Amino acid sequence: MCRVTDLQQAVLARNDSRAEHLRAELAARGTVTVNLLSSPGSGKTALLEAELALARERGVAVAALTADLATENDARRLARSGVPCKQVLTDGLCHLEADMLAGHLTGWLPRDTRLLFVENVGNLVCPASYDLGESLRVVLASVTEGEDKPLKYPTAFGTAQLVLVTKEDIAEAVGFEREAFLAHVDQVNPGVEVVFTSARAGVGVGALLDRAVAVAGGAAAHRPVMDRRTAAHGHAHEHRHADDHGPDQGLSHPHAPAHVGG
Repeated sequence: MCRVTDLQQAVLARNDSRAEHLRAELAARGTVTVNLLSSPGSGKTALLEAELALARERGVAVAALTADLATENDARRLARSGVPCKQVLTDGLCHLEADMLAGHLTGWLPRDTRLLFVENVGNLVCPASYDLGESLRVVLASVTEGEDKPLKYPTAFGTAQLVLVTKEDIAEAVGFEREAFLAHVDQVNPGVEVVFTSARAGVGVGALLDRAVAVAGGAAAHRPVMDRRTAAHGHAHEHRHADDHGPDQGLSHPHAPAHVGG
């Protein structure tokens, strides 16, 4: 068991080091990365599509990379916003890693991109442990998922710098208890901002873009009590890791993956 834990910590430490380099490289280009985490079916893609369309209207240079186990459906949806979009198929891997992200950005990310939105694989366990070099980590949960979601997934919610609640327009219909949810978020991540949204009703649309633009402009993001590296190194779970990601072709990275989709 100790050998498994040691190996996992070594993988996470390597990822953290790569993420720091990627964050610095993107910052040098003037690009801020936003990492979006949620369970499947949270409404993440619908909200992101609305945010991207709004960014284009406002003249904010944005791009989006979306990861899934299979299909390019999400990238096709996001592309309707008119901004550069790319699909990454993880071939069964339950999360993105910093090396993978760097490789997929090589030769694709437009030079003038101010905000890069990364729609992580739908999963609140594995992705929570991996820093992608983001400057803003956002966790989404729909009102249909229950008020105790933050308590069930404390690493994801505890490392978030912004929490978005989706499908707010049906909250009453599903009996969602707003105050209970807020109390549970505050229990694992005191002081983090929680914004209620509905892509369908237009509620809260623009909040994600506003927060990301503010961070890109130098505003300090919320600092969770649960540091994500401490959380990552202390969080044990089994999952598949990618060992060979192909040659370096641009952004400096030791193991860049081959081009997939987009």
